[in-house]
Amino acid sequence: MTQDRPREREEHVMSMGRPPRNRRELLRKLVWIGVWLVFLSSPVQDLAAGRHTPTGTAAGWLGLATFVGAYTALVFRNMGRPFARTVVVALICFLAVLAIVLCLTLGGAWLGLFCYVSVACGATLSVRTAYWAIPATAAVMMLVGWRTDIEVAENLVLLVLLIGFAMSGVGQLVRTTVELRQARATVAQLAANEERLRLARDLHDLLGHSLSLITLKSELAGRMLPGRPDQAAQQVADIEQVSRQALVDVREAVTGYRRPRLAAELAGAQVALTAAGVSPELPAEPDLTAVPEESESAL
Repeated sequence: MTQDRPREREEHVMSMGRPPRNRRELLRKLVWIGVWLVFLSSPVQDLAAGRHTPTGTAAGWLGLATFVGAYTALVFRNMGRPFARTVVVALICFLAVLAIVLCLTLGGAWLGLFCYVSVACGATLSVRTAYWAIPATAAVMMLVGWRTDIEVAENLVLLVLLIGFAMSGVGQLVRTTVELRQARATVAQLAANEERLRLARDLHDLLGHSLSLITLKSELAGRMLPGRPDQAAQQVADIEQVSRQALVDVREAVTGYRRPRLAAELAGAQVALTAAGVSPELPAEPDLTAVPEESESAL
């Protein structure tokens, strides 16, 4: 069980940067995004307290819903199939402008929206771009705080910086994971191609001489007929012997390539069970150093 835990952690990490394949992964990604919505408590309380006119309250709810929708779409798509770079930059600018407008019109309780702008910068922009975009977000929040509530802005500035750079690290991890998955797929494809080439070379070495000998003896037997039937029959017998030996060699070669391995069978069983919705608990990989190949095939 102790060796299964690193494998489970690897599967969890490898799911990052990949579109959700089932409801469980979809729910996990939604929870990961939704946990950050805790900073909306202040704007919601501000709207629920009735401090604004009915028109202002309605506009506030509409602006808040638009902000959350744009933020969720941007971050959720970035965890699977990201938007184009121009769309990402446009959405971040839209979130920043909307946060500024809501803060200036509804008060300092809405300064927490800049936390989401910082998260969006860290999660979707490149590391080099995020390094200046996140401090710029904090600076804009401070400027807006001078007009609304400087004390709230000072309390949030460190959080805006830390949460933005933390998400930048997570975004870099996602990109590295995607690149690692692509590299593994390339290596697996190259290994499969190399195995095919090796099998082709082995079969050529096994059959080349035998087929050449069969062709030569077939031509010789044809020339001996009908004048020397006894010698022709001997050539035909040699052809039969050579072909049988070639068949035995090919079977041995193919059997060696197709010999089942216990580790590979366990891995295949795990993949099949996981695809069927079953969570298998496999034992540690056994040490089969002293076990004969025939016994391992039987296992």
